[in-house]
Amino acid sequence: MVVRIRLARFGCKNKPFYRVMAADSRSPRDGKHLEVLGYYNPLPGQDGGKRMGINFERVKYWLSVGAQPSDPAQRILFRAGLLPPPPMVAMGRKGGPRDTRPVDPLSGRFASPKVPANPDQLKDAESNENGGKDGATTP
Repeated sequence: MVVRIRLARFGCKNKPFYRVMAADSRSPRDGKHLEVLGYYNPLPGQDGGKRMGINFERVKYWLSVGAQPSDPAQRILFRAGLLPPPPMVAMGRKGGPRDTRPVDPLSGRFASPKVPANPDQLKDAESNENGGKDGATTP
């Protein structure tokens, strides 16, 4: 039996409310579950923040016995501090080549600066940063 940590949708139309559940992967989204691990309310409250409550001990237990979180559950568990950031790949433009540099999930920026392929581009980049002065004096 493959156990997944996933979200089950509750609430009314246009007002979703989710429960974080450990369930068999073959059961339906809102169907039979093994254990309720917490909740997540994506709509902002009066203070403007999204509400969530998670039983950390039980989530750690289910992860230790091999439960696989779904993508939305993985993002929620990352925000709660239980999982490392999910791998992200930035895309340059639609249909174009992918940029394979890692992206910081909190800021959305590239984690490492872009390194030019050949040393000539490196010299050009340094001279542009120095305003065209690369240490050599010209009369």
